[in-house]
Amino acid sequence: MSQVVTRIAPSPTGYMHIGTARTALFNWLYARGRGGKFLMRIEDTDRERSTPEATDAILRGMEWLGLDFDGDPVSQFENAARHAEVAHDLLAKGKAYKCFSTQDEIQAFRDAARAEGKSTLFQSPWRDADPATHPDAPYVVRIKSPIDGVTVIKDQVQGDVTIRNDQ
Repeated sequence: MSQVVTRIAPSPTGYMHIGTARTALFNWLYARGRGGKFLMRIEDTDRERSTPEATDAILRGMEWLGLDFDGDPVSQFENAARHAEVAHDLLAKGKAYKCFSTQDEIQAFRDAARAEGKSTLFQSPWRDADPATHPDAPYVVRIKSPIDGVTVIKDQVQGDVTIRNDQ
């Protein structure tokens, strides 16, 4: 079996909260109990709200809890170029698509689905759209995950976890 690697990925927008501390503790215990690694990834892509002071406070909180991690903390923002490279590769392979739906459109879809008692999983009209029809507008890259059937995740803690793809 490969080496266990766990991580914690807090957003540096304020002090570490109890949920982050709980997840960090469980992930640290799991990794250390199996001779694995525990990593820190700072989710600092929200440039308006992320601050160096919050990052420092999170790191001090981890130290106070006695939870050490392997290697230096990794910044998501500093790896943006690599993430863009992977996104472009997924688009080129047809494993992702550009979604031009606005937040308001997505929320309207979810509100209507909720009112009808249906799944609120957003079904983007852009999933299978011809790239020639793409507008010159902001977009996000979405993974083309399966729509039908189920996905089974083999989790070392919970065993097989089955998730319906329409949820």
